Amino acid sequence: MPTSKLARQSKIKEVISNLDVSSQEELCNILRENGFETTQATLSRDLHELGIVRVPTEQGFKYVFHLEDTEQSLKQIIGMEIINVLHNESTIVVRTMPGRAQGVALYLDRMKNSRIIGTVAGDDSIIIIPDSHKNIEEIIKAIKRIME
Repeated sequence: MPTSKLARQSKIKEVISNLDVSSQEELCNILRENGFETTQATLSRDLHELGIVRVPTEQGFKYVFHLEDTEQSLKQIIGMEIINVLHNESTIVVRTMPGRAQGVALYLDRMKNSRIIGTVAGDDSIIIIPDSHKNIEEIIKAIKRIME
């Protein structure tokens, strides 16, 4: 039974390239059928590392590889998924539509010159860790530009 991370991620890329997969649960089941036992947390990390994001299509959501040419359309989708942005003097919290925090967090993590050290995503909220408290306003403005 294959267990290595490389083998598992290779299978994930193969599945995403050849099938329309709409949920992590569905992808987990496909991997299991192919001999890869994995947890949702491991699968989530794999998707993040591989740059695979969940996007809406006419038939519903599906996982795709994040491509630079799709940046503008992805930005619009991400903007629609953000409900609001809250902050205090040290932390920023972004509220999203249910189930969309991880996709939004991935987008925020990959923004160039974002002043974001990292994010922690739940189901519908994201904690953003800024590189400095002084840059919180700049980060919030960048997120609000995404929401426009």
